Amino acid sequence: MRMTIHIERQGDVAHVVFARPEARNALSVEMVGQLIEVTAEMAQDVKARAVLFSGEGAGFCAGADLKERATMEEDAVKRHVTLIRQAIRAIEQLPMPTIALLHGFAFGGGLELALACDLRFAARDTLVGLTETALAILPGAGGTQRLARLIGPMHAKRLIFSAARIDATEALQIGLLTDVADTKEEAFARAGELTQQIAGNGPLAVRQAKWAIDQGLSVDLAKGLELEWEAYQSLIPTSDRVEALHAFREKRKPQFEGR
Repeated sequence: MRMTIHIERQGDVAHVVFARPEARNALSVEMVGQLIEVTAEMAQDVKARAVLFSGEGAGFCAGADLKERATMEEDAVKRHVTLIRQAIRAIEQLPMPTIALLHGFAFGGGLELALACDLRFAARDTLVGLTETALAILPGAGGTQRLARLIGPMHAKRLIFSAARIDATEALQIGLLTDVADTKEEAFARAGELTQQIAGNGPLAVRQAKWAIDQGLSVDLAKGLELEWEAYQSLIPTSDRVEALHAFREKRKPQFEGR
């Protein structure tokens, strides 16, 4: 079986690379299955302090593999979309910070995948869009929900109703992207700098902070504050917290071990 997804380790950072450049990294059945396996592996990786997602070739991901989709019966389409939804939800639920590194294009399911990440860095030549309505369907892997929550319903409706493809500059202006750089290399470098800053902090604290933010978004403020306190209390007995205090007193950089 050909591997359509590669994992590269860079110290404490895992880099997941979509490797179907000849098909614009489109989400085939095979690729989605491998993505689910890789994400399950990442979810159990206690050493990974961040996960990066990027695509080989001309762009990030063009969405579902429409050539493959055209050969499917209706039930097979439902199964494939369900698997894409499962894979993207699994990315969203990863306990460590996730960053999508965009270049060239991120359309349909490709953008939905990026929306499931915590942060999105892009080269200026990147085009993004939830283009499904042009194919007489709608974004079915979380796009209608995550985009509206990220940039507000007005902009989300404009983009989804029109199936527009917008450039990185506009995407940054409306809050869809975290940062934009002139080139792919510069965008990746900026994301790498942030990733290193994240990796230098207490890994358990970062994971609990992500959990508190994500869980708090779906509840009222009072409940959110309870969740925050729950997350905080879980960190009090950790060795990393004690190490941070010792390092502060001794004026040195802390050595966190994730315990």
